[in-house]
Amino acid sequence: MKSIRTIAVGLFFAALFSVSAYAQTGATTAAGDKVVVVDTSAFADDKAGITKFNTALKALDAEFQPRRAELQKMTDQFNTLVKDLDTQSKMPAVDPKSLDAKRSQAEVLQTEIKRKTEDAQAAFTRRQQELLGPIYNDIGKAMGDYAVQKGYAMIIDLSKDQNQMVVYTNLAKTDITADFIKFYNARPAGTASTGVPK
Repeated sequence: MKSIRTIAVGLFFAALFSVSAYAQTGATTAAGDKVVVVDTSAFADDKAGITKFNTALKALDAEFQPRRAELQKMTDQFNTLVKDLDTQSKMPAVDPKSLDAKRSQAEVLQTEIKRKTEDAQAAFTRRQQELLGPIYNDIGKAMGDYAVQKGYAMIIDLSKDQNQMVVYTNLAKTDITADFIKFYNARPAGTASTGVPK
């Protein structure tokens, strides 16, 4: 499930919070507004993250578990066939027709695994947008509301997935991650919906 979280968090928050400027956080702008930092990867933390976001991630993971299990079973079958082929090809008295049949079976299985993997990835991307899109929008709106309420001029994302460069920061004074998560989780249910897994 960690890979799903990384993909989900990385794709959205890259677009939502990317800042393409060097910043000395903890400083103030010319107008005196504070610049702070947030680590959006913490939103996906099971215990301390955004509840609605994590609930949707768990639903997404559960929905695609059967496909992952099927692909793993097919991959195991393919690996067994390849191992058998390797073993049989080293035997002195081996039937070439038997080897050809196994090679053909392995090629068909490999093609099927590739096709099913591509189908699963496309379905996952589509379903991820359906489930998480409204939540991403809600988090983005809440981040704006939060910045206005707190009087912040800029919030820079420190998530490792974002490749942001921060020249200097005193995290004790500028990191608002936990405070924003608390703010977001305390809000009444909004327009975002996690949807029902299909």
